[in-house]
Order: sequence, then C-alpha cells, then structure tokens
Amino acid sequence: MVERASQRMVGAGLPRSAVVPSSTTPRRDRAFLGVLVLLLVIALATVLTRGGGPAERGSSTPITGKGSGDAGAAALSVLRYRPGSDEQFESRAANGFSHPLYSQVPGGAVATAQRVSAWRELIEAAADADGSPVDADTLEALVYLESAGRPNASATGTVDGAIGLTQIVGETGNSLLDMNIDLERSAVLTRQIAKLTTQIRRWDARNSTAAAERGRERLKALRIERAKVDQRFVPEAALAGAVRYLKFAKDQLGRLDLALTSYHMGVGNLQNVLAAYGRKEVSYVQLYFDVDPQRSPRAYRILSRFQDDSATYYWRLLAAKQIMAAYRDNPDDLARKAKLITSKASREDYLHPPADNPGFADPAAIAQARDDGDLVALPIPALNANGVAISPAMGELAGRLKTSPSRYRALRRGSLATLVTVGAAVRELTGSNKILTVTSTVRDLEYQKLLRSETVQATENYSAHTSGWAVDIARSYASNKQAQMFQFVLTRMQALDLITWVREPAAIHFTAASDTDGRLGPVLEVALGRS
Repeated sequence: MVERASQRMVGAGLPRSAVVPSSTTPRRDRAFLGVLVLLLVIALATVLTRGGGPAERGSSTPITGKGSGDAGAAALSVLRYRPGSDEQFESRAANGFSHPLYSQVPGGAVATAQRVSAWRELIEAAADADGSPVDADTLEALVYLESAGRPNASATGTVDGAIGLTQIVGETGNSLLDMNIDLERSAVLTRQIAKLTTQIRRWDARNSTAAAERGRERLKALRIERAKVDQRFVPEAALAGAVRYLKFAKDQLGRLDLALTSYHMGVGNLQNVLAAYGRKEVSYVQLYFDVDPQRSPRAYRILSRFQDDSATYYWRLLAAKQIMAAYRDNPDDLARKAKLITSKASREDYLHPPADNPGFADPAAIAQARDDGDLVALPIPALNANGVAISPAMGELAGRLKTSPSRYRALRRGSLATLVTVGAAVRELTGSNKILTVTSTVRDLEYQKLLRSETVQATENYSAHTSGWAVDIARSYASNKQAQMFQFVLTRMQALDLITWVREPAAIHFTAASDTDGRLGPVLEVALGRS
C-alpha cells in the first residue's frame, strides 16, 4: 500500500502475523516468584532427567549422550544470512509466509488469481511504460497482495486511506504521484455508493426486481462519477501510480527489491533500518536475514517495531508471484495445493499431507517406530542444557491406554533438531538460563481420540502430533525478553521454511518441515555433545 514515502506503509487486506505475548509477573511479586521459579525448575529438572519413567519393553534406549549447552551459536548460525544463497533464501521465505495468501483472500487463492489475471493486459501496459522499473509479473503480484484484484478495494473504509487496485493513499496520490484525487467529493460519492448498495440488497431480498435494476443503473453512474474525481478507482491510473511510486523509491534506495519493500514500509522507514544496519545498498535478503537482536540490535529494534507485516512484505509479494505463475501453468495443481494449505491455521498439512503421514495407530506403533529409528526419545539432559524442559503432564492420559507417559516423549529426528534449535537460540539471545516448556510431542491416534474427549482445543481432524512432526510449547515466559526472543526465532525459522506455526490458547504449536534433519541435524549433534 502506498502511503507517504517517509512513513510506514499499512498492510492491505491481510492481517498481521501472530505475535507471542509475554506473561510477565508484576514487579512487586518478582523477587518472591523468582526464588519459587528457581526451586521449581530445579525440582522439575530432577524429575525430567529420569526420562518420565523406565523405558518400556519394545522401545529403544533413549539418547543419553552428554548434554551440551553450547548449541546456541550453532543454532543462530543456521538462522543467519549466508552470502551466495539469496535465491534460496527468497524461495524459502516466500513459502514460509505464503499461508495468508491462500487462506485470507476473498474466495481463496484460485478465485483471487483469476480476478487478478483479468487485469493482465493493463498490468503489462503499465509495466512496459517508459521509465518503469518493474516487470509485469511482479506488478501483477503486487495487485494480488494489495487488493486481491478488486478495483474498489478499501483498506480502511474511508477515502483518506488506501484505495483501489494498488492501494494508494489519497495524500500520496496527490502530492507524490500526480494523480487527480478530490478527497472531499470522493468521500461524498463513496457514502452514496455504500448507502445505495445496502438498499439494493434489501430490494433483492424482497424480490423488488425493477427497483433493484434501477438501483444498479444508478450505482454504475455513481461509480463512473467517482472515478472522474478519484483516479485511484481507475485501474489504469492506479497501476500507473504504483509504477511511478516504485520508480521514485528505486531512485531513493538504489534497488528494486528495496523499492518493493518500501511500498508497504515507506522509504523513510527503510532508510532508517539501512542506516542502523550500517549499509545503504544491500539486498533485502541480506538486510532481513543478517539483522538479529544480537548482531544488529539497533536495526532489529526498528524492524521489530513494525507490527503490520512491513518486514515480511517482500516475501509475501514473492509468494503472490508464485501463486500467479502456478495459476497460469496449472490451475488444478494450484487448487490442490490451496486445499492442503487452507485445511489448517498453518501449513502443516501441506508440509506433511495426511494421506502420506497417516499417524501412529496406537502405543505399540509408537514403540515400533522408536525401535525402527523413525522416532527418537527426547534427550532430557541435552534439552535442559539448551533451554527446554518437558512438562510432567506430557502423556498424562497414557494410563488409560495401559502404557507409560514416557511413550509419548519422542519426536521425529528432524522435529527434535528443530526443538533443540529453538531452545538453544532463544537461550543464547535471552542471555539467561530461563527455559521454555514443551507440553506435547508425539501422540498416537488412540491418544488423540482420548484427548478430544478431554479438551475442545484438540482437533477433530488430522493432527501432525500423531506423525511425530509437531511440538507444543507453553505460552508462559520468564520475562518479556524471553517472549520477544521466542517470537524472533519462530519468525526467522518460518522465514527459512523450517517450521510452520500457530498460536493456540495455551501453547505455541509448531510443525517442522521434512528436511529439518538435514538442515538442523548439526545443531542437535552439538547439543548431544557429539560435535
């Protein structure tokens, strides 16, 4: 969305990412609770080091290698920028932040792509205009992301805000983009259009066909009149305005990827981030992935203040570009992908399709998977040493299945490597020994059925827990800093397409990607004292 170039851009049509809130205690209680928490942590570590009870017959011996607390640096290294890998970073980030572009656009991804494609001829003309810095495919993606292909889209419901196919703010259109925008007259006509639209619905509901038809003719005339006084409602003018903004932004910032980022963030805000980072002309890939709370605290603080997805706008733009390409190449495949992605509040069913990961049937199936090496028992000392504890309530329904809670303290190796990476990175960034508490790892289908009878939070559908790929971490934090660092690590791992995650009432639920063993396995080896 184009707003004043020196200010932050405001997202259009898509909600902000989930944010992990902290649950800190009042200052006057901290001294007492600090001692209490310390005692509880010591007691909990003593219990959990025993592994939740003796290993059952048929299960493999849990990993008991020496726990190493040195995995923090290794964890952060895999979350940071590496020169020469820009295309890989871009592709992963586009995937990681793609979910809202499937789940939260009007009618879904296929319907939205169809609407956007209807403007392709005008988009190509705008992109081919003299001085345009942007190609048609990228401009098309911007239309998908900004308005979902709706020429009358309004971000705020008022003409002062972002309007039209490319979501241009009125003041910016007048002062920077040389557009004809009479805000006062546009507001009057917009109110008349809204009132008449409501009346037409009533006529339709009463089957007043003639009145509704006359209303539609009047509505058409009002929209034509509004377009004459507000060019943001003229698709050709809206596209041309977006191109002029991108040209201006590229002249200011020196790169198209930075100009595209500024479409939402604002040129001035992005220049502030670059100044804090210490370099003016770097790729957005390098800027985003090289900035973190430890390495670039000033730049991180500026980026983290944007609670409107400004920092991830460029990745979502690339995701929209992928969707439009898929729609042109094979719309049926796009529809199948969209169905998997939108089946949950995260992309977990896409990362691990239920048809290919049916879940462990019962406790015996989990025991067999541990014997076969498909599941690995949680290495309690290594987890404790890297900022992770296991809730003693994990597997609490096991007795009703005549098995031990320890049966349900295991994960796929990739998920375990991901959990260790999360804990070690948060611990390193927080600079303390405060822990995150895991409340759930693997389940079987019988356990999942019991859980559904106990709590409404348990899904009626397929759960990635039943295949060993998912982890729940309690939303209870020792400090604001721990909560903020946890948020940072989750978002960065999402940007690397290592996890997909969702905020639940009591826990953060994340699912690891299938290639996490290869990508994060070295961090696990360090945590186990093997490297």
